[in-house]
Amino acid sequence: MSKGSHIRSVEGIPLRLPFARSFTMAAPHQAVRNEVELFVVCITTEDGVTGIGETQAWRRQGSGETLAGLHAKLRDHAAPLLLGKPCSEISSLMHALDKQLAGGLYLQAAVGDALYDVKARTLNRPLYDLLGGMCRNRIDVGIALGITGDSPAMLDAAQRAVEQGYRHLRVKIGLDPIQDFEDLAALRKHFDNRITLRADANGAMSYGDALRLLAKLEALDLDIVEQPLAAWDLDGMAALARAVRIPISADESLTDSHALLEIARRGAARIVQTKSAKNGGIHAIRGLWDMAAALGIGIFPGNHPSTSLNVAAVAHLAAAWPGSLLVGDFQTGLVDMIAEDIVQESVRIEQGQVIVPDGPGLGICLDTDKVNRYRLDKQ
Repeated sequence: MSKGSHIRSVEGIPLRLPFARSFTMAAPHQAVRNEVELFVVCITTEDGVTGIGETQAWRRQGSGETLAGLHAKLRDHAAPLLLGKPCSEISSLMHALDKQLAGGLYLQAAVGDALYDVKARTLNRPLYDLLGGMCRNRIDVGIALGITGDSPAMLDAAQRAVEQGYRHLRVKIGLDPIQDFEDLAALRKHFDNRITLRADANGAMSYGDALRLLAKLEALDLDIVEQPLAAWDLDGMAALARAVRIPISADESLTDSHALLEIARRGAARIVQTKSAKNGGIHAIRGLWDMAAALGIGIFPGNHPSTSLNVAAVAHLAAAWPGSLLVGDFQTGLVDMIAEDIVQESVRIEQGQVIVPDGPGLGICLDTDKVNRYRLDKQ
């Protein structure tokens, strides 16, 4: 790469996007979300090529990040480290950034994804080529359904998803075990075996409540129950995994490679969900997937509610992954949550499949007018 491929500027853009409808999950308590706060990192080279990456200030188990904190880390730590460096030296830069931030995975995600994007754009290649080349150009996906407290409303939401082509439904649980069972039983009765049914408690249940509910749910043939207990309770997760036949998945418990090794050592989960922001973006997640595959642990590609930037990042990861993947729902933010995307052309989703963008880099470009409508530092 030429001298013009050195990094000239690093910018952070804080955004607040409204949801099309409120979304309820159980943890850390009954959390009703009406919007999501995003932080977009733009890295520009001396040649004027810009790469973009997204993270979120989602503030839940495993993350206390705020937009102000993400901006300060970018300004004070990441930008000085990046400026003047070749955009091609991703591994070296991410290693140095990890030492600077002592973890800081949420910011690393946006910075790393922007580096991959700018490098691929400089080479005029789609990002998946940097990860080994395309193995699949369409990614099967499911969808997540928030807590409604009302079985008919849950059925209506599920029916809309099925009509859109989705066959894997992940239902949020954890506030009311009786209502949770009624909701899931109603879905199984209505759809029979036409759907794959799964549940996600976001770490909100006690061991006793989780054990009683999961024992009842075994009759409904769920393929996954995700994070029934708090992120720190790996012993409890392992005890549940031994006590019930439904496979247990870890989400909030999974941060970095050390956490994954501990999950495997304790037998706390047979599946792990990765998310772009919480697990450090493309650079770190590819390593987690390699480790999970070697450990015989299933991989569930996920995301916090995201724009097309994060959706595209996971799509490129999945496109270049030669092994097996569970049907995740990393696109849910686009189809059932955020009111408006911030890009010129959103990632395409057709009949329960994400179409991998094939333009240079992520294959996604920001829409300046939309960004300006939602950014918080220019109002």
